[in-house]
Amino acid sequence: MSSTTELAELHNLVSSLRRCVTSLRSRYGESPAMRRIVLDADRILDDVELLNSDANDLDLTRCAQQHTGEKIPVPDTQYDSEFWRDVDDEGVGGHSRPH
Repeated sequence: MSSTTELAELHNLVSSLRRCVTSLRSRYGESPAMRRIVLDADRILDDVELLNSDANDLDLTRCAQQHTGEKIPVPDTQYDSEFWRDVDDEGVGGHSRPH
């Protein structure tokens, strides 16, 4: 299934949710719980529409194929001391700062 088809299906499902929520709101009124559900359904629909508008910028197939599982070797040898010059230890404080 292509991402375009999936987005269209998701949009249809969320639109159906929104219609159902509107029906429930007319039946149960404006209680705080119902207002939260309405806001949540609206937010989800807005997010799906944003994703749909950004879908052309996303290369979902490239992202899925990008992870090859290839391991990158990291040597066990010591780094050159110049590599760590002027680097502060996080959480310990800077070497040049008074403790």
